[in-house]
Amino acid sequence: MARQSIFKSWAVSMTGFFAAVRTERNVALVCFFAVLAIVLSAVFRIPLAEWIIVIFCCGLVLTVELVNTAIESVTDLACNNEIHPLAKIAKDTASAATLVASVTSLIVALLIFTPRVLALL
Repeated sequence: MARQSIFKSWAVSMTGFFAAVRTERNVALVCFFAVLAIVLSAVFRIPLAEWIIVIFCCGLVLTVELVNTAIESVTDLACNNEIHPLAKIAKDTASAATLVASVTSLIVALLIFTPRVLALL
């Protein structure tokens, strides 16, 4: 197998990312909330340490959601739309990972943004 250039690898990754955004509602939703968090961070001029936390949380949730999508796709392919107990565990566990990352990031967002929003009221 020939080694791909770094640019070819990056292009393949971006193709996968945009395919996931187009076809998976939850990936698009995570992207929307990531953009919202970044806009709020800019509007409230949060400190650098909080920027790092916000960006890390956005990246973490998006990464876990993309891995969840990959696991679901491969599981569906392997099972030919049959319900298998191990396939259900794989899909449910991957989904749970996304939930944990999302809830954790929501808590972080509430801790960072709630005081700033309340100060506006």
